[in-house]
Amino acid sequence: MDISGCSFSELSYSTLFNTYLTNFEKLSSFYEFDPMNEQELERRSSSLNSSSVDKKQFISALSQYHKELGIEEQQKAPLEKYARDNAITVVTGQQLGVYGGPVFTIYKTMTAILLARKYEEKFERPVVPVFWLADEDHDFDEIAWTGITGRNDFSKIKLEQEGSGIPVSDERVTEEIQSFKEKVKEELFDTDFSESLWGMLDAHYKEGNTHAQAFAGLINEWFAGEGVLIVGSNFPALKKLMKETLQTTIYKADSIYKAIEEKSVELEQDFHRQVTNGDSNLFYLSDKNGRIKIHKDENGWTANGKIWTTDELLNEIKTSPEKFSPNVFLRPIIQDKLLLTLGYAAGPGELAYYGQMRSLYGEFDLQMPPIFPRFTATIIESGISRIIEKLPFQIYEYEKRIEDLESEFVEKTDTVDIEEVFLNWKDKLESAAKEPLKMINEIDPTLDGTVGKTVAGFSNELDKLKGRVYRSIKQQEETQINRIEKIKVNLFPDGGLQERSVSPIYFMNKYGLNIWNELIHKIEEEGLDLTKHHLIEL
Repeated sequence: MDISGCSFSELSYSTLFNTYLTNFEKLSSFYEFDPMNEQELERRSSSLNSSSVDKKQFISALSQYHKELGIEEQQKAPLEKYARDNAITVVTGQQLGVYGGPVFTIYKTMTAILLARKYEEKFERPVVPVFWLADEDHDFDEIAWTGITGRNDFSKIKLEQEGSGIPVSDERVTEEIQSFKEKVKEELFDTDFSESLWGMLDAHYKEGNTHAQAFAGLINEWFAGEGVLIVGSNFPALKKLMKETLQTTIYKADSIYKAIEEKSVELEQDFHRQVTNGDSNLFYLSDKNGRIKIHKDENGWTANGKIWTTDELLNEIKTSPEKFSPNVFLRPIIQDKLLLTLGYAAGPGELAYYGQMRSLYGEFDLQMPPIFPRFTATIIESGISRIIEKLPFQIYEYEKRIEDLESEFVEKTDTVDIEEVFLNWKDKLESAAKEPLKMINEIDPTLDGTVGKTVAGFSNELDKLKGRVYRSIKQQEETQINRIEKIKVNLFPDGGLQERSVSPIYFMNKYGLNIWNELIHKIEEEGLDLTKHHLIEL
């Protein structure tokens, strides 16, 4: 396993993301801490002494949540570690993608693990890596697929199950998982690891389990041994601890809107706003209609026909906090209310919306934590490595459109003008024939026609040879163009980075169920570098 890298600027990462890593000072008004500045991280660590909620109550509620998810045994060790008086966390999180979602889910988790180990040693206090389940989201289509680099091409395989509008974590795995599984198996080759892999997946993605149980079960099985603590918020005992934060979003709605909007407008002057600001940051969980956005108007608050005054809404949050759900801006606030967060490992999109949130944290008497860029990578399998060497492109160039790559290849390799070569050959042949023709005519003028036919025959044979040369070049070009297509499908499937599309199970099926643990060990040996996109050769 060899690890090298290339610059983020060579790939399709946003201007904001590149600026964050190369010129943080330009973004310092949007983020509280420079995550690459060790002194600032030490300052953050020193400020983390007590959480906003009672830690014992949180530990108790989280233990109940783990029991609900069916992972309580493996989660005892990281939970007990976080229960220590001076324990803090490095957090990451992701949607509950079927079979683990795209491989960047793995990279986020690895980042949290490795940062936690680094700063536990540096700050001499327990640092627990946390995976936060995005268990409030209700867009089922966003999680109901997996990506496989299959036998012929990349396949984005959809789970043909309709979401019901409730949080995805509460959706049940249905019988459709079987046909989904068969479609995935059709794309994967049978290997020495296949049977164990399917045994693992079937143990979690089985009819009747919720998608929270299935996804959390996988993350737990893959990473509990690395010390990862699994946390979420869509659970009654945890929601009780959140009710004051949920109420704050109501009685401070105007100032919260202003806090987000002012930073968003400022960010848009040079970059972009990632998430649209709204009049409320809460959803209502309706038994009949699922997860519904709450809106504010001149008369109070509404959610698909349900109406509250401000006092009525505050009272319902107090008595039934489990009926309310945070949006994308409120989720990090809740996270940092419940946890002592040294920092959060974010993808480029998350990092962008955190840039809209710095002033929002103050509305909840919090300080935005350092936002670490997550580890990013492209895995290059040995078969791909071999053919990359035969082509005139850098790896990052394969992100271009296939048509552009093919055109550039023809331009780069068309160094010999075949027409000119054969035209010169014919000219030389005709010139060389002049003197012998004169001599033969002097000997026997009747042979003039025969000599002409002979010379013409040479010319015809050259034309045939030229055709064969052209066919050979075309065959070679076709071989290389097929290689270009294969490389692009493997490194930039579905028109984007591999990490955003391909499922972790594709690599586990080929290289073993412990591939991610081995990669963690390898990176730990070499040192975690978050300043470039990594190229991992297997």
